[in-house]
Amino acid sequence: MKVDGKHLRTIWLEEDGRTVGIIDQTRLPHEFVTARLDTPEHAVTAIRSMQVRGAPLIGATAAYGLCLALRADASDAALERAYAALFAARPTAINLKWGLDEIRGAVDGLAGAARVAAAYARAAAICEEDIAINRAIGRHGVKLIEAVAARKKKPGQPVEILTHCNAGWLATVDWGTATAPIYTAHERGIGVHVWVDETRPRNQGAALTAWELGKHGVPHTVIADNTGGHLMQRGRVDLVLVGTDRVSANADVCNKIGTYLKALAAFDNGVAFYVALPSPTIDFSVSDAVAEVPIEERAPEEVATMTGRTADGRIETVAIIPENSPVANYAFDVTPARLVTGLITERGVLGATRAALAAAFPERAGATRAGAPRAPVRPAAE
Repeated sequence: MKVDGKHLRTIWLEEDGRTVGIIDQTRLPHEFVTARLDTPEHAVTAIRSMQVRGAPLIGATAAYGLCLALRADASDAALERAYAALFAARPTAINLKWGLDEIRGAVDGLAGAARVAAAYARAAAICEEDIAINRAIGRHGVKLIEAVAARKKKPGQPVEILTHCNAGWLATVDWGTATAPIYTAHERGIGVHVWVDETRPRNQGAALTAWELGKHGVPHTVIADNTGGHLMQRGRVDLVLVGTDRVSANADVCNKIGTYLKALAAFDNGVAFYVALPSPTIDFSVSDAVAEVPIEERAPEEVATMTGRTADGRIETVAIIPENSPVANYAFDVTPARLVTGLITERGVLGATRAALAAAFPERAGATRAGAPRAPVRPAAE
């Protein structure tokens, strides 16, 4: 996507062909800073500290983390140590394990320089596949936006879309998941306006989604998290588009905390609620997300403090709760499939059912049941 007219991705190889470059997302929206990952430990820190975040980007970063480990030591022991450290960096997004498994499978049976080369080749392919998947999500999802636009009473009246958290290009390698249909519509000249949930804690909607939409020229308005239901009651939201960190075999959706509440409000007001879902985010080994998916609990500081720019330009972090008040910081919640209108995937818009997921991605569903490694998934031909 574009930042002030310049195309950027969220992760890349530096000129030396080995070191990994990233956008440090903890510094946005007030500072645009890049960082270099030279070791697997750097990759672990980037994932854990959320310099990189978003399920697809976490998977790509983890894949490159194994590349960095193998560059230093191509042995099986080093591979497994790095795998374990990266796997433990964040527990909820299934793409992290998927990316690690892809690299481990790519280097199996190889040694030395051949093993390192295979790892880097597969990591690069993961990034390209992610872009292709997200573009396909955009092509399928834009049809939903076009249908709403066609029903508008006034020609040119924008389609009103509510988002939660950041499922934009900053959460992927490029294009984004939930934002891919929005960017596609914008590029086709379809009027859109995005209601951007601030998404406490961490404010990833206000800090990241608003930043990238603004840089790309997409009309948007930042709102407090609890405003969405009010807007839906007054007919000011045409559809809700969110991403996901993991979707179970029965189509339950695990996403940023607060997603469930948006789905309830959408259901109560008859507003379509769609989840943009790249297939590596499907976990066919989980049948009940509420019972089986680990919900990450993060540091209390994310709730107890906020960081922003002062009037004189300084970036400061301030406390916003009483000093001795305890904090619970659950990072994700689960939206039951019954509240989901549809799943926008690289292979089309699906019903939120076990049968629809298994029919669209039989190679993944079958591989998981058999306990075999998941096969790489590519978008259906257009």
